[in-house]
Amino acid sequence: MADEKKKLVEIKNLDIVFNKGKRNETKAVQNATFEIFEGETFGLVGESGSGKTTIGRTIMKLYDPAAGEIDFDGMDVENLKKKADLKRFRQSVQMIFQDPQASLNMRMKVKDIIAEGIDVNGLAKDDADRSAQVEKLLEIVGLNKDHSSRYPHEFSGGQRQRIGIARALAVNPKFIIADEPISALDVSIQAQVVNLMKKLQKERGLTYLFIAHDLSMVKYISDRIGVMHWGKMLEIGPAEQVYNKPLHDYTRSLLSAIPVPDPQAELARQPIDYDPTAEVNGTEREMVEIVPGHFVWASADEVPMYQERAREYGLL
Repeated sequence: MADEKKKLVEIKNLDIVFNKGKRNETKAVQNATFEIFEGETFGLVGESGSGKTTIGRTIMKLYDPAAGEIDFDGMDVENLKKKADLKRFRQSVQMIFQDPQASLNMRMKVKDIIAEGIDVNGLAKDDADRSAQVEKLLEIVGLNKDHSSRYPHEFSGGQRQRIGIARALAVNPKFIIADEPISALDVSIQAQVVNLMKKLQKERGLTYLFIAHDLSMVKYISDRIGVMHWGKMLEIGPAEQVYNKPLHDYTRSLLSAIPVPDPQAELARQPIDYDPTAEVNGTEREMVEIVPGHFVWASADEVPMYQERAREYGLL
């Protein structure tokens, strides 16, 4: 995939630090390196506080990195200073937020929420064109054009998230960061929203960074998966391999904690304990390609262990 597809997003040695130099300094992300190819969905998983959302917001230029580089479509995101370049970047990169209620202005009508990007970027010729675009976007996300005159509080959580998706699509972006877009929704609605996102990706050639902690859903929508813990990227690989043949101990532990919808199988399930102290013992580690396209954060001494694990899975 790396040889065939264009790198749309490239993250290099990214460090993100909050309250730098103060007593409560927090290293939210440390030395993260990965790329997202055009047209794919890159799933980013890990427990709460692992740094997933922080990376997404930093790509959006909502946070400033302490070190490292973020490239988007050939542009160095950190050095975008000109107003025209920033405008082009923000039109190309959009975000779908976790809480569909908090991310929508409850005092604005749906048509004005969706049309904000259209107005800012001058994408409508006149009011009639603006209304037509909004109605088309509502139709695309599975809502009625009559919904445009209503307020967000008149909709269910799933419908509000569809409004958020329509708002993101309004400026015809190339890349969408979906920050846990289904975690606040009923289980019965989650699949509908994810299927809508897959459909839109196919129709519009979109690229996604899909941030979540539900590994089953991430496997369903993602082409590749990155696993984070304590601000570090521990494993990156094809979704099928990471889910069914995980190499890093943390990924194995995370997967072993997933409940099984079968009482007998659930009783037999053996969670795998993970000792995180290995991450902070001072040993020099880096992302190592154990098998083609499958990387693990490892020291030189640990590489043979991961290679042996890959052989056991039949990957080598």
